[in-house]
Amino acid sequence: MIELESHHLLAIRTHAESTYPDECCGIIVGHLSDDGKRVVEIWPMENAWNEETARELPEGGGVTSRESRYAIAPRDMLNAQKQARDRNLDIIGIYHSHPDHPAIPSEMDRAIAWPVYSYIIVSVPQGKAGELRSWCLDDNHQFQPEEVIAFSE
Repeated sequence: MIELESHHLLAIRTHAESTYPDECCGIIVGHLSDDGKRVVEIWPMENAWNEETARELPEGGGVTSRESRYAIAPRDMLNAQKQARDRNLDIIGIYHSHPDHPAIPSEMDRAIAWPVYSYIIVSVPQGKAGELRSWCLDDNHQFQPEEVIAFSE
């Protein structure tokens, strides 16, 4: 279960629409406990997917377009880890968009996913944010739907 506030959802949807037709991506930070994950902030990141990334990740199938792939640059991820640690926060997940595709993880999403993290995906048909779902890996490294609880401010 992941809990977040309505403005977090709005931030993800707005980011997804602003990068259409490319995928957007970002980091979800908050608190991780036995009861679930509580989002504190959403940190939009630049989609760093490029030809070099496509060569380094064979799971990407040689796709070089950001319309169907995303990557967070290692330097950006390290900076985010440091910022989160300095503020006593945890990185609890990653979000990204699927332009003109359902909010269902791809095989590429599964191949590069990390255990424990939540993976929020927002579908963006024709440039307008639509369905938003969250996923987590199970013990067999397969995505399972995760309950999203949104609070209004």
